[in-house]
Amino acid sequence: MDDSHGVAVSAQGLGLQGPRGWAFRGVGIDAEPGSVIAIEGPSGSGRTSLLLTLTGRMKPTEGRATVGGFSLPKQMTAVRRISALGPVPGVTDLEPALTVAEHLHERALLQRRFDGSLRALLRPRAERAAEARLRIESALSAAGLDTSALPKGPRTAVRDLERLEALRLSVALALIGHPRVLGVDDTDLKLSDTERAEAWALLRSIAEAGTTVVAVCSEAPEDVLTVSTAARPEDPDEAADLDEAADPDEAADLDEAADPDEAEDSEGAADSHEAADSHEGAGSDTATGPDTAAGTDEDEKETADALAEAGRA
Repeated sequence: MDDSHGVAVSAQGLGLQGPRGWAFRGVGIDAEPGSVIAIEGPSGSGRTSLLLTLTGRMKPTEGRATVGGFSLPKQMTAVRRISALGPVPGVTDLEPALTVAEHLHERALLQRRFDGSLRALLRPRAERAAEARLRIESALSAAGLDTSALPKGPRTAVRDLERLEALRLSVALALIGHPRVLGVDDTDLKLSDTERAEAWALLRSIAEAGTTVVAVCSEAPEDVLTVSTAARPEDPDEAADLDEAADPDEAADLDEAADPDEAEDSEGAADSHEAADSHEGAGSDTATGPDTAAGTDEDEKETADALAEAGRA
């Protein structure tokens, strides 16, 4: 890869709105080719949506962006052609039952089938196989994945890989196509401090080789370009949205619902109910009084009879 391989990424006022509101809004980016762009923010703040937007997989609602000279959203197809995704949950998940070698072989075949020219498909089989091996070896080297160090070598199943090894495999699969932009989601998820440092070192090395890297994380290192998706409550546009949500007409409807006449009726009903309860309670006490007294006299009489019989005995 030469220095011109990576692409510049820029965005102004970029935003994406979904059925439940804004995924992200007001994003600005100005990154040179071969940069590491860290999308930082808490989970659920639109980080993955922004990653997919910058790689041409999601259409923004407002603002504009340029990736490698291609504008979004008008040229999303062109952006997809020059970009590739590493690990993105729900999009590029690895198959746990397949081995590392099977994943690599499958990706090489797909790359040759869909991205190769017709002339390349007509080349001798041995030549195509040699090119596929070269692509795989180059991608593994760039991703820092040594298959011989795995528990069962290339035949190790994905389910047996450590988190950092799975990350390296996903990156290697993406690099087989020689993309100019690499997208990585959840870069620091479930990684120790040492593994996190290794993951960022990997992404820096890929960027230094010429590929622009866009990586999602919860906390970005200091030496990368950071774009935050955290909410900005002081944003005037969001404040306007909040003002519109608190519609005066809706407030008036609430005031009408709390009608004074209805309140008086409710209070009157409550007073009548309390009075009825008091009356029933008093009547209940009056009715049970004589029965209680009669019961007490009978108990005393039975006690006296029992004592008299005991004395006669």
